Amino acid sequence: MTIRRVRTVDGLGEPVGAFSQAVVANGVVYTSGQIPARADGTVPTDFEGQLETTLENLRTLLDGVGSGIDRVVKVNGYLTDAADLESYNRIYTRWFGDHLPARTTVCVSLWGVSLELECVALLREDSDD
Repeated sequence: MTIRRVRTVDGLGEPVGAFSQAVVANGVVYTSGQIPARADGTVPTDFEGQLETTLENLRTLLDGVGSGIDRVVKVNGYLTDAADLESYNRIYTRWFGDHLPARTTVCVSLWGVSLELECVALLREDSDD
């Protein structure tokens, strides 16, 4: 079994803890939770801006390891306010379109952000792993 641990990829900041942002094992990508922090450390103030930034970070990470948003099979979403669920669903549907992955979404307490997303995705067929 081949396992590749990815600390970060171009376009993302360095993780602030002791973890890999993604682990690739046997053609499957497991991401750590992505938050709405841009590479320069700034964070949008509104929920929709935070969700867009988080999804952009997730796409950057997936593309960087040889996968993509269209290869996601499962998403775990952590929101801090259930009132944001309608906006979450609208933006999430726009990003995933007709290839909606399985999903779990729960409300939690987070450190200074409104949401965190993690996913499981498949590598692209032409990937080296």
